[in-house]
Amino acid sequence: MTIYPLLLSGGSGSRLWPLSRQQHPKQFLALGEEKPLLVQAALRAKGENFAAPTVVCNHEHRFLVADSLHQAGIAPARIVLEPAGRNTAAAIAVGVLAIAAENPKALILAMPSDHLIADVPAFHQAIAAGSIAAQQGHLVTFGITPTRPETGYGYIQQGDPVAPGVLAIRRFVEKPDAATAVGYLAQGDYAWNAGIFLFRADSVVEALRAHAPEVLHACEQALAKAVVDLDFVRLDAASFTRSPSIPFDSAVMEKAASGAVVPVSMGWSDIGSWASLWEVLPKDNNGNAVQGEGSTLNSSNCLVWSGEGLHTALIGVTDVMVVAQDDAILVAHKDQAEQVKILVQQLDSMANPLTKTARTVHRPWGHYTSLAAGDEHLIKRIEVKPGAQLSLQYHHHRAEHWVVISGEASVTKDNHTFVLKANESTFIPLGMTHRLENKTTLPLVLIEVQTGSVLSEEDIVRLHDSYGRVEHSPAQPAA
Repeated sequence: MTIYPLLLSGGSGSRLWPLSRQQHPKQFLALGEEKPLLVQAALRAKGENFAAPTVVCNHEHRFLVADSLHQAGIAPARIVLEPAGRNTAAAIAVGVLAIAAENPKALILAMPSDHLIADVPAFHQAIAAGSIAAQQGHLVTFGITPTRPETGYGYIQQGDPVAPGVLAIRRFVEKPDAATAVGYLAQGDYAWNAGIFLFRADSVVEALRAHAPEVLHACEQALAKAVVDLDFVRLDAASFTRSPSIPFDSAVMEKAASGAVVPVSMGWSDIGSWASLWEVLPKDNNGNAVQGEGSTLNSSNCLVWSGEGLHTALIGVTDVMVVAQDDAILVAHKDQAEQVKILVQQLDSMANPLTKTARTVHRPWGHYTSLAAGDEHLIKRIEVKPGAQLSLQYHHHRAEHWVVISGEASVTKDNHTFVLKANESTFIPLGMTHRLENKTTLPLVLIEVQTGSVLSEEDIVRLHDSYGRVEHSPAQPAA
């Protein structure tokens, strides 16, 4: 039987700050392996038994999703864009409806795109067991066999068998306190809730209609009025935002009599904090996990994460986490890892841009890194992918100087187009229409020096764009 993967790519990028940000949350980070978590999730559901994946994501992440999958050689069936976050009930509902339009009885595997699974064969065995129950109309979830009295996860109490390797669900319980978690572990019939689901499309639509009709109706309308834009399905914003913001567990699974659970031990982690990431990373003999350039002396059970070009050194500390990025440094005790989200909320309340973007910003054509900034000047390193081009644009408030470092730039200035090679430069006066393009098969790298009174990305007036970012307003933010 064919299984249709549904990848949920939401998230605010707060729990692994400063490595993750709102515009670059953890599913786009390479954690545990060299590939981004989104790609790892897609590859776990790839092969002769799987259809092409459907991805539901924030519209601001659309190019990151498309580029990540393209680089991994994965062609999605569709990328559905949420105009606003409405939690997992709406995300799953709209993804199921999109798949059901193609196959009303499709067997759908809905899963987060930002989790780690170390034992993929065990996962596939659990899918095979759950498929039988799902074909019979059960709404199947996966319960992770607990290895410790964890207080950071929800739990599922398991009941009697409904199929080989599949048990009925007695109840869902929220994150417990420490004493309750110890009791769950001793009792032996509780599992961690991984938030992964397997069901037939018509079964879950029926369950949504019975238990979450407002969610289903909003998603039906949002999809009916959706617009196809390049590789993306843009949901109707007015319809979709009428959906209640509620998790799929509480909207459907806790109410449906057809719920079932597959117990599985597969090296799973939701990487919900820096402490949980430390748990899965390789460590030295003293329990220190060091990623990037780092050193430890007389230290134990620490996490060191060094960004590019940085070396982080720890001396005489225990259970400390140090995450050093080029624009922010986090130092925290490991047992305070859950407080990072609260810190990010405080920064957000002060409108601190560090919660949204890092110095390196990804765009559909490549990326740029801010190197230095001051009064009326900003210096960037820009890398343009082979075959990519920036929009045809002009600026009201700034001029730009471009110096090519490597590769070959095709430059348009008003009606004149020419080529710049390494060590060559050009000047873009304020108000001049211009475009930068890489027509070669190698990356293009250049330094851009902006000068003027307004240096934000909002000072861009797009006249033509290959990535559908031209709006009707006279100036748009870069997206």
